Amino acid sequence: MNKANYISVILPLKLEWEPCYRLPEGDSCCVTIGDRVKVRFANRSYSGVVSAIGIEPKTSVSRIKEIDCLEEGLEKILPEEIELWRKVAEYYLCTIGEVYKAAYPASRINLEEAHAAAIAKSNLRRERLLEAMRCKVKKLKERLDKKEALISESKEGTKAKVRYTEEAVRIRKELATAASALSVAETKAATGQTQHLQMQGHSADRIVLNEAQQESYGKIEDAFRHEKPILLHGVTGSGKTEIYIKAALSVLEKGKNVLYLVPEIALSRQLKERLYEHFNERLLVFHSAETPASRRNTAESIRNGKGYIVLGTRSALFLPHHDLGLIIVDEEHDNSYKQDSPAPRYNGRDTALMLSVIHRCNIILGSATPSLEEIYNCQCGKHVLIRLMERYHGSEDSDIEIIDTKAEKRKRGMIGNFSRKLISRIQCVLDEGGQVMILRSRRSWAPALQCEECGEIPKCPHCNVSMSLHKGGAERMVCHYCGFSIYANGHCGKCGGPLKSLGAGTQKIEEEAAALFPHARIARLDGDNAQSNGYESCIIREFGKGNIDILIGTQMLAKGFDFSNLRLVAVIAADTLLGMQDFRADEKAVQILEQFRGRCGRRDRKGRIVIQTSQPEHPVYQRFAEGNTGTFSSALLLERKDFNFPPFTRIIEIAVRDRSEERACREAAALAGILGSKFEITGPYPPAVDKVADQFIRIIRINMRKDKTLASGKSAIKELTAVFEKERKYDGHITINVDPS
Repeated sequence: MNKANYISVILPLKLEWEPCYRLPEGDSCCVTIGDRVKVRFANRSYSGVVSAIGIEPKTSVSRIKEIDCLEEGLEKILPEEIELWRKVAEYYLCTIGEVYKAAYPASRINLEEAHAAAIAKSNLRRERLLEAMRCKVKKLKERLDKKEALISESKEGTKAKVRYTEEAVRIRKELATAASALSVAETKAATGQTQHLQMQGHSADRIVLNEAQQESYGKIEDAFRHEKPILLHGVTGSGKTEIYIKAALSVLEKGKNVLYLVPEIALSRQLKERLYEHFNERLLVFHSAETPASRRNTAESIRNGKGYIVLGTRSALFLPHHDLGLIIVDEEHDNSYKQDSPAPRYNGRDTALMLSVIHRCNIILGSATPSLEEIYNCQCGKHVLIRLMERYHGSEDSDIEIIDTKAEKRKRGMIGNFSRKLISRIQCVLDEGGQVMILRSRRSWAPALQCEECGEIPKCPHCNVSMSLHKGGAERMVCHYCGFSIYANGHCGKCGGPLKSLGAGTQKIEEEAAALFPHARIARLDGDNAQSNGYESCIIREFGKGNIDILIGTQMLAKGFDFSNLRLVAVIAADTLLGMQDFRADEKAVQILEQFRGRCGRRDRKGRIVIQTSQPEHPVYQRFAEGNTGTFSSALLLERKDFNFPPFTRIIEIAVRDRSEERACREAAALAGILGSKFEITGPYPPAVDKVADQFIRIIRINMRKDKTLASGKSAIKELTAVFEKERKYDGHITINVDPS
C-alpha cells in the first residue's frame, strides 16, 4: 500500500472524523494540504478541504473511495484558516466540519465555482483572441515577406515595383499595429493572474489626538511590545475610534493587515463612511447584508492583497486572513458577538483572541462598558487595562433622571406610556432645535393581547409564547420566535370577546409620540423595518443630518452611534431590561443604560437621560444614577464568585429538543443522569420559553471550574453526549452551547 495516495478531507458535515480518500494514480504529488477536492459521501457530492496527505488508512482500503477531482478553480484554504477551525471546534464542542460549513457555506462555494467557471471561460476567450491575433501577425509577416521578394525581383522604375513597394509600406504599418496590440494583450494575460491588491492611503501622522487620547495610545504601544491583549475602557464619546484609526494606519504602514470587528451591521454602515475618509480603497466591508458577489470580491481581495483593513461583523473572522498585524473588537461586551444557532455557537470576541494568537498579532478590545469577563481577565493579568475617561470634546456626562411611573400614575401624571415630566423634557429639547432618541426594548404595537372577558392570552400554536400585535396595513398577530402570523380581528379565538393590548411596543410608542408632538418629524428603527438595507441606512443618515427630530427604536439605538445634535435620550418601560431569567440581567441592563446615555451630549452641550421605571429603588438604577457603575461591576463580580458563575467558572448549556414533550423530558433526564455522575449540573429544567417551532426544550446546565481539568472535562462532555445520541438513536435532538450569552 502506498500511503502517499491517501488523504483526509474536511467535509461541511457534522462528522467526528475526517474521512479518508484515495488519490488517482500519479496525482499524489499534485495535492497539498488546503487544496479543495470534489468527493462523494453518503451518495452526495461535496466540496472538501484536504487536511492531511500521505496518511495511514484506518479502514480497509477496499472501502476507501477515490476523489472525483481536484477543484483547481477554487482557492486553496490557508493553514491559518484550518488552525482557527480546529481551535473553534475544540473550544465550542462542535465538529470541524460545522466550522468549515460556517466559514464556507454552500452559497459561497457555489459562487466561487461560478466565478471560477467564468474566469475559465474568460481565459478561454482570451486565449482564442490571442491565438487569432498571433495568426494575424503571422499572416501579415508572410504577406510582407512575399511582397519584399517581389520588390527585389522587379526592375527599377516599373509600375509593378512601385505598386509592390506601396503595398509593402501598408502591410508594415498594419503589422506594427497588430504586433503592438498582441504585445499589450500578452502582457495583460501574463500579469493579470499574478497582480496583487496594493492600496495607498493616509499616514498615521494625520490623526491628531488630544492629550488624554495620546496618553492612552502611548500605553497601547507599550502593551503591544509585551504582546498582551488590550482592553481599552473608554467612556462614551472619549474618542476610542480615533485611537483605533491611528493604530490601524500605523499597522498598514508596516505592510500588515487589520481586522476591525463591530457587533452589528447597523454600526458598520455608519462607521464605513468615517473609516473611508482615512483608508479610501484600502477599506473592505464584509457582513451578511452585503451582496454575495460583494462578499466574494472582498474575500478575494483579502486573499490576494496586502495593506487592507476589513470592517465586518463576527463572520469576518473566517475570511482568508494573512499577515494580520492588528485586530480591533469594538463594543466587546455586546451580546451580538455570540452566535446561538447553528453550530459553531461561538463568541466573536473570544474567537478574535484565538485568531490573534494564530497570527501572533496585536488585539484591542474596546468598550465603554466592559464585560465582567474582560474586567476579570485584566485583574488576573492576562490582559492589559487602559482607561480613557475624558470625553473628546470635554463635555460633561449627561444628567440622569429617574421617573417613578407608579407614583406618576397615582398623580395622573401619565399620558399613555409617556409621563408628563418626560413630555415636558422632550418639548423643551425640540423647542431648542435638539433631537431626541427613545428606547423601548420591545418591537411591535403590543407585546401581548388579552381577552377582556375570559382572560385568554393568544399564544403561538408552535411556540409557548404570546403573540405580538403588529400594525401597518392589515393588523396581524406575530410570533417573534418562529415567525408564525395570523390576521388580527380583535376578538378572542376562545370565547369571541374583545382583545385588549398588554404593554406597548415601538409601534405604539411611535403612534403616541406623533399625537403628543404633532409638529415633530418622527421615525422608528427596530427589527421590523431594519431588515431593509436601504431603510436603515437612510434613517441613520437622516437623523445624523438633523432631518428627524425623534427617533424611536429598540436596543440597536444604544450601540455606538454618534449624533452631534442629540440632546435627550429616554428609556420607556425600563424594567423589561431587568426581567430576563439570566444571571447576567443586571450586567446587561447597566451596559445598555450606560451605552444609551453616551449617545447624547457629545459636543458642547450637556445631555440628559430619562429612565421611566416602576422600580426606582432597584440597585441597577440607584448605582447608575450615582455614577458608580464601576463599583457596581466589582459588586457583581463578588456576587458571581459567591455563586460560582462566570467569569470564575465556565458554563456549558445542553439543550434537548423534541416534538414530544414526554420524550424530551425523558431523554433529558437520562442524559442528566449520565452527566451528573461526573459533573456539577443543574436541571434538566424548562427555559422561559420552553416550546419553539413545535419543539419542546429542556436545558441541562453544567458548571465547570477554570483549572487544568477544564479542557479534558469539556471533551468528556462531548464524548458522553455523542455516545448517548448513538446508543439511544437520538441524533439531531441535542445541542451544546459553550459560554451561553
